[in-house]
Amino acid sequence: MKLINIGYGNVVLANRIVAIVSPESAPIKRIIQDARDKGSLIDATYGRRTRAVIITDSDHIILSSAQPETVANRLDDYNTEDEVDG
Repeated sequence: MKLINIGYGNVVLANRIVAIVSPESAPIKRIIQDARDKGSLIDATYGRRTRAVIITDSDHIILSSAQPETVANRLDDYNTEDEVDG
């Protein structure tokens, strides 16, 4: 069980992440609004601008103020560690 830092001391289980996307497109904005309406939105931005949207396998949507590339690199580092540990 590996945790990925998504900013401001917030972490997400690495094996639950399905996608990390930018919040700029209209379909992603609709996904965010649908999650907000459904009660499955987790806002981890601490009032700052949303830069990454993390989609989990449990249909939760997590908003982060970290860049998508930053979160993806942290996830990639986890996957690389996992291969080495074997």
